[in-house]
Amino acid sequence: MNALNTGKDSINSLWDDKLAAAMSEPELLLYRSNLLGSDFRITNFGGGNTSAKVQMADYLSGEQVEVLWVKGSGGDLGSIKIDGFSTLYLDKLKGLKARYRGLQFEDEMVDYLPHCTFNLNPRAASIDTPLHAYIQKKHVDHMHPDAIIAIAACANSKALTQQIFEGELGWLPWQRPGFDLGLKLEALSTEQPKLKGIILEGHGLFTWGDTAKGCYENTLDMIRRAESWLNANSKQPAFGGEKFPVLATEQRAAIAAKLMPLLRGKIGKQEFKLGHFDDSAAVLQFVCSQDLAPLAALGTSCPDHFLRTKIRPLVVDFDPANPDLDKTVSGLDAALEAYRADYTAYYERCKHANSPAVRDANPIIYLIPGVGMLSFAKDKATARIASEFYINAINVMRGANGVDKYVGLSEQEAFNIEYWLLEEAKLQRMPKPKSLAGRIALVTGGAGGIGQAVARQLLREGACVMLTDIDTEALAAAQKDLAKSFGKDSVATVQADITGEAAVEAIIAATSLRFGGLDILVSNAGIASAAPLDQTTLEVWERNQSILVTGYFLVSRAAFRLMKQQKTGGSMVFVASKNGLVASAGASAYCTAKAAEIHLARCIALEGASEGIRVNVVNPDAVIRGSRIWDGKWKEERAASNKIETDDVEEFYRQRSMLKLGVLPEDIAEAVYFLASDKSAKSTGNILNVDAGNAAAFTR
Repeated sequence: MNALNTGKDSINSLWDDKLAAAMSEPELLLYRSNLLGSDFRITNFGGGNTSAKVQMADYLSGEQVEVLWVKGSGGDLGSIKIDGFSTLYLDKLKGLKARYRGLQFEDEMVDYLPHCTFNLNPRAASIDTPLHAYIQKKHVDHMHPDAIIAIAACANSKALTQQIFEGELGWLPWQRPGFDLGLKLEALSTEQPKLKGIILEGHGLFTWGDTAKGCYENTLDMIRRAESWLNANSKQPAFGGEKFPVLATEQRAAIAAKLMPLLRGKIGKQEFKLGHFDDSAAVLQFVCSQDLAPLAALGTSCPDHFLRTKIRPLVVDFDPANPDLDKTVSGLDAALEAYRADYTAYYERCKHANSPAVRDANPIIYLIPGVGMLSFAKDKATARIASEFYINAINVMRGANGVDKYVGLSEQEAFNIEYWLLEEAKLQRMPKPKSLAGRIALVTGGAGGIGQAVARQLLREGACVMLTDIDTEALAAAQKDLAKSFGKDSVATVQADITGEAAVEAIIAATSLRFGGLDILVSNAGIASAAPLDQTTLEVWERNQSILVTGYFLVSRAAFRLMKQQKTGGSMVFVASKNGLVASAGASAYCTAKAAEIHLARCIALEGASEGIRVNVVNPDAVIRGSRIWDGKWKEERAASNKIETDDVEEFYRQRSMLKLGVLPEDIAEAVYFLASDKSAKSTGNILNVDAGNAAAFTR
């Protein structure tokens, strides 16, 4: 795999003239932006920006003025909407040149941008605004294509730019984006009017055009030319050839699932982290190569890559030819300590008098020979995106080293970007983390009414959730529904029967592989049965015991083991029943099993306390709405037992309660959230009844 373009097809124009014909200039900018941002070969998530200079009526004078529409701060081109663009008076932006006092005053120019806002647009302008304002073309794209950055990151990038693009692309040496770079782009594009764009050393591509379509197709053409030249001139083999064997898919997944919770525990003492595993072909080629260690040490060249992945990754000491995971695990503490010491030394060497305090010194990217890449961040999406950015960096290193010599961003420049005061201000503006941010929850019986309500509540509070259930169809529907509200990153499913030991271990492994570990277990899988004692079959008895006792034991034991390995504590919540405290005639199998659940929770609470693992119980009663249990035979059995019609069951239980209220799945979810979260950090071994009042169930 030596070709730079790792996609199946070449980058072809997706422009639809018929669709575009009815669009205004701002709509054409949006259309172009979405097309460019939808392909990671063109630009990475959140990276790059686009602009258009549009004639519009001034809202005060009514006269036509030129307005710069440009991607606003923090947006993503692939998903941006029309309100994601900043709008600024172009004449006011040009007037800022008179206020510019030189490179050492770069940052103050950002404070002027809001004063150039057109039509009181609330979308904040980004620091890249001057890179578009001063190029004398109507439409400008700034992209981060792997193929272009590969050329930009070569030691001889200036000469290669001239050779490959034959004078159609200019070249500028690396400098941090800002006002001065905007002036340099203006100067070069003006001095050489035949240029179609400019490569910025180590960073990316600027292209332009007189029309939105022309600009878009010019951008694609330059990327294709870069890809074609790199593929035709790349030396063999990539990354110096293979050094380590690639392990089988199942073996890679098993190793990652074991390492991720251990690493997560070691780097998550101050802040919970979410993990992501990638063993794609590009990653495996790199982590199994001769040049892995030296190239990884160089770090990335493009600041967009670097900001997401830190100055360099950690290469994990693991030999897939002689796999000894115990040896690797025993060396993790020393490896992490060395990385943190190196990062702190980098900070001390490069800091300025006004630099922000040193941030988390743990690595983000972990490269494992023969296995793949792990990434950890504050949330799942950020962890996944970090891995995507490092794949961009891998593609860049492959392309650059294939034709020349790869050059990373210098240490001081890397620091200046990472600890840029403007970046720090952006971080400080980030919203406060939700109460369960960074937490990983496993919900059994996740496809049922209570299970889905619990998942929704935990997701709403920032957790990632793995749902497991025996019902494949219902599980798929639950995942689809939850993903619509909370995104695909935060929710996952695994179909399994919790009464099987191997199946439960597979659930835990899948959760670790998907998210990095486990912090919250909600044992909610359930059935119900009713029959007089003399009519209760052994099969019914054993089925209740198997699911409600053995299943709860197996899942809690596996979760307990994982939480102990992580060493970050944890919370287990059992969804039991009022029947675990109050016997009901005609339901001996069910009541006995629920009583066993409650006592199991107490036993685990005793053993878990020293590990910071809390275990509590929620006791619902008559949660009928949304319940798959109550939809079937159980409802008929309860109606018969109470000598009422099945349609009257919900009202019967409402009137039976002290508060005369029905209990809903959302009520149980609130109780589960309270016990799972730090709101109940000093509670373990407790029972919380959510039954609208039942005196017989008062805990004693």
